[in-house]
Amino acid sequence: MKYSLYLGRISGIKISVHWTFTLLILWIVISNIRSGLDLTEILWSIGFVLVIFVCVILHELGHALAARQYKIKTRDITILPIGGVAHLESMPEKPKEELVVALAGPLVNVIIAIVLFPFVTITSRMAEIDTLETIGSANFLPALMSINLWLALFNLIPAFPMDGGRVLRALLGFRLPHPKATRIAATIGQVLAIGFVFFGFFAHQPFMIFIGFFIFLGAQQEALYSRSRFVLHGFTVNDVLMPEVPAIPDDLSVKDAASHLLHTQGKNFIVTREGRPIGTLSRNQIIKALAERHDGRPVAEVCDLDVMTLTPDMPLDEAWTLMKQKNKSITLVTAGERIIGVVDEENITELVLIRNASSK
Repeated sequence: MKYSLYLGRISGIKISVHWTFTLLILWIVISNIRSGLDLTEILWSIGFVLVIFVCVILHELGHALAARQYKIKTRDITILPIGGVAHLESMPEKPKEELVVALAGPLVNVIIAIVLFPFVTITSRMAEIDTLETIGSANFLPALMSINLWLALFNLIPAFPMDGGRVLRALLGFRLPHPKATRIAATIGQVLAIGFVFFGFFAHQPFMIFIGFFIFLGAQQEALYSRSRFVLHGFTVNDVLMPEVPAIPDDLSVKDAASHLLHTQGKNFIVTREGRPIGTLSRNQIIKALAERHDGRPVAEVCDLDVMTLTPDMPLDEAWTLMKQKNKSITLVTAGERIIGVVDEENITELVLIRNASSK
């Protein structure tokens, strides 16, 4: 994920924190200052958030290590102000495997709460976490225990993109085909999301409205993704192969590359140097470079230098998933060391649209 600070690796998994996490820390400091808290109390609040940050990393590592048992690698984990995201190279489609991977994250939070329980005295009152302004030495551990239980319960909401949505799909998947299980789980999630939005409006809770929209869009995206993968199943890269490579030289200016967008059918290009591919350039990259007033720069300075290659016999649903994960709009297709063409995401999208229309 762009604009993230690399923190290191745990068990070979790259850990990063998105820059917006600093806004959360800044908000805590400003809120505490306005509330008249002293420096010690502010530091307790910041420390509490940083410990939660560690708990979120452990939650995502739970998913990653469970997925590793099924030979599914995790590319990286990114921490955001609203939680963490573990980017798996693929999602397990067998119901049992998905159930284990989905439950692993919340289980970590439950284990953390159990570990903390002996350190929370019987007489300690569980802190109500409405704000972070009340955190101090007296309620730090009770608050941390209750926030972990809350994280576990929140993530088990039966709606995508929450872990609970994947748990629900896995349970449905024991009796139903994967696409149908996804469709039902996504519909249930969207109904719940609408409920969150209405509750947020009537209860004057903006955060609930935000959660509702977040869940609704996540459920919609998951349903579309699953449907597309189902439609592409049985096809290979060769079925959407374009033998003519849309190449542009690396010293071409961004302005001239924009002209290619207007006067050719191509929207994504292979950037070449002396006839050899060195990168890829998408329509979005061209538009971004123009917006940043880089129209006179050579495309070599704004293109993606990580060229992805596929083989013609690779299953198309796997290739498409890989392109999505690595954010590639165009890839080379090779047979041995010979380039035989390219695959463009727009061609794959057209195939999905054609198949969907044909099945109606």
